[in-house]
Amino acid sequence: MAVKKDTRVYATGRRKTSVARVFLTPNGTGSFTVNKKDYKEYFPEFFRDQIFEVFAITETTGQFDIFCTVKGGGVNGQAEAIRHGIARALNELDKDKYRPTLKTKGFLTRDDRMVERKKYGLRKSRKREQYSKR
Repeated sequence: MAVKKDTRVYATGRRKTSVARVFLTPNGTGSFTVNKKDYKEYFPEFFRDQIFEVFAITETTGQFDIFCTVKGGGVNGQAEAIRHGIARALNELDKDKYRPTLKTKGFLTRDDRMVERKKYGLRKSRKREQYSKR
């Protein structure tokens, strides 16, 4: 599928309490901006590798300009939310080409694991006070 140069694809990625709004521009220079900062300033090395895993699998490294805003959660949740958003945007761009690869690796599925809420009478969600027999 031939994509116009001015086409911009939008997708939302989520993980834990993080929400990422991802804009992909095809035929780009490979620039990557997160919350108006360069991604190298925003994320440590480990999380960068995690995000670019989607491009490595689809063999599209450096072919897109990425602009995203992300809020909520911590660094890990934000990185995974961006990865989910990029995968969904690629899927939106060309379903026939990218969907099978992304689907088998599980990047299109939202990871719905969340922190369990704290219950009253307990220290945390499941942790109790130590039992004393006497």
